[in-house]
Amino acid sequence: MSKAIAASTPGFKLRRTPLTREQIGGFWAVYSGWVLDGVDSVIYALVLIPALTELLPNSGIAATPGNLGMYGSILFALFLIGWGLSFIWGPLADRFGRVKTLAASILIYSVFTGAAAFAHNVWELAAFRLIAGIGVGGEWALAGTYVAESWPEDRRKMGAGYLQTGYYVGFFLAALLNYTVGATYGWRAMFLCGLAPALLAIFTVLRVKEPGQWRKAAHGVGQTNAVAVSKRRPLMEIFAPAYRRRTLTSASLVGVAIIGLWAGSVYEASAVVTLAMRAGIDRVGAVHLASIGAAVLSVGTILGCLAAPWLAERLGRRVALGAYFAGMAVSIVFAFGWVFYLPNGLNLFMVSLLFLGFFGGNFAIFSLWLPEQYPTRIRATAFAFNASVGRLLGAGVNFLLAAAIHWQGSLGLPIAWTAVAFVIGLLILPFAVETRHQTLPE
Repeated sequence: MSKAIAASTPGFKLRRTPLTREQIGGFWAVYSGWVLDGVDSVIYALVLIPALTELLPNSGIAATPGNLGMYGSILFALFLIGWGLSFIWGPLADRFGRVKTLAASILIYSVFTGAAAFAHNVWELAAFRLIAGIGVGGEWALAGTYVAESWPEDRRKMGAGYLQTGYYVGFFLAALLNYTVGATYGWRAMFLCGLAPALLAIFTVLRVKEPGQWRKAAHGVGQTNAVAVSKRRPLMEIFAPAYRRRTLTSASLVGVAIIGLWAGSVYEASAVVTLAMRAGIDRVGAVHLASIGAAVLSVGTILGCLAAPWLAERLGRRVALGAYFAGMAVSIVFAFGWVFYLPNGLNLFMVSLLFLGFFGGNFAIFSLWLPEQYPTRIRATAFAFNASVGRLLGAGVNFLLAAAIHWQGSLGLPIAWTAVAFVIGLLILPFAVETRHQTLPE
């Protein structure tokens, strides 16, 4: 009552709930994991051309531009399949806890990213990236669920935006590593840098506590027998009549966003290298420019992530995501469909990366929206499943991209066509569940 009276007083500004040391420490632990996840995810994009230039001939395949594009897309797709298989982390997190499961996923992706440094041919690299993808895919769902459940209600939405910036801080760090380590020591050294998250996994297990909301659900506090049932069948429950609509729409919308992620960020380095070499810049200079491009993209995305919670609160989740989708569609067509083919398009393409980055920040909306749609007992399962299905859809698109790039002999137009996915996303959005002004379900 006093809060309501105070809030109605002219000039009064409601004070936000202060964060405890445990909440702050836990956030930085999962944030660090998300940063390193971003590093891992973009390493392959940055080293795509030099790695395949070496490994394709070792596999009996000519390293032609068409083959580089085709096999690069196939390996992207296999990595996304690994991401898609990461739905296994959700039921494990609902059963055994968010923190232990998160640490296991970090350990797997760091070990197999490091293993990629020892690949002798393209098939070994594909296998290592597939398994690393399974680990990488668990981070977003588990970290997003952890922040939603551990931060107070009046802070968790901005917490989701802050968390999502970590992935793109990882892009920036990967670009810095590529500018220094990659340009000097080559692509294998870049993959070895991916071993660092293993230390974070150990720290996570030893220092971070499970969020209180999960502990209550795990011990049956305030819950019914549905808790025990959901632990045995959480994947079935997210398709129960109460949740079926939100599961189907969320999985589809994440799929649209994933397609844009790969079009806007993963192919950035290859596009910049191609444009730089077309402009007469040597390979080392082209690698440096690709690293600068990744940094520009990451800065834009961080800004988009920070703006996303604010927009989602004022416009609603659906309208805000629709604005990001529309912006992404226009940016992809502009950058890859037009600028990429200009005779002197390098500088303008670098500028367009800022817009691709900003609208790519739409993932921050999912970080706050997906946890709002499900109760604690199945939240991690639902988040992981929706993200995984989206990644499998993205993998399918990458197989199509591989064929299209090989046929075209260029990555520009095939990637520009991925803008169609965002138009489909805009058509799906009216059927999604709006959760603005709702508290996180128990």
